[in-house]
Amino acid sequence: MTRMIEGIDGMKALVGEHLGYSPYVEITQEQVNTFAEATGDHQWIHVDVEKANAGPFGGPIAHGYLTLSLGPMLSPQIFGVSGISMGVNYGAGKVRFPSPVPVGSKLRLGATLQSVEDVDGGAQVTMVFVFEVEGAPKPSCVAEVIFRYYS
Repeated sequence: MTRMIEGIDGMKALVGEHLGYSPYVEITQEQVNTFAEATGDHQWIHVDVEKANAGPFGGPIAHGYLTLSLGPMLSPQIFGVSGISMGVNYGAGKVRFPSPVPVGSKLRLGATLQSVEDVDGGAQVTMVFVFEVEGAPKPSCVAEVIFRYYS
């Protein structure tokens, strides 16, 4: 269930809080192939299923940036912000890919509100996004994601 946050003051009150998790979604070979087409990244570990099956991960894995790109789809299932005129993706800080996302696995997103800083007309909000594969011992992606919300 999506947690609604009331405006910038509501975000400031939640600094340091874990906001929750998205539901798990299955990562498909079709998604990986589509991402490869969009980005031009056709590395065999992602798109050559036969070769990847004999590779170090026992099968194809999702691109790290595909995993990160699922944030805009999964984060609204965790939180929403009301009482603002708009929000924009402002970028990312530290991004790491500690473990692979095997094709066919289930992935979810956890979000923690790290900081809120005032900027002209609104606030810059940094969240820590942690992408986890169901049953994996460590996360697949950990990223500081930065948003700007305007009043």
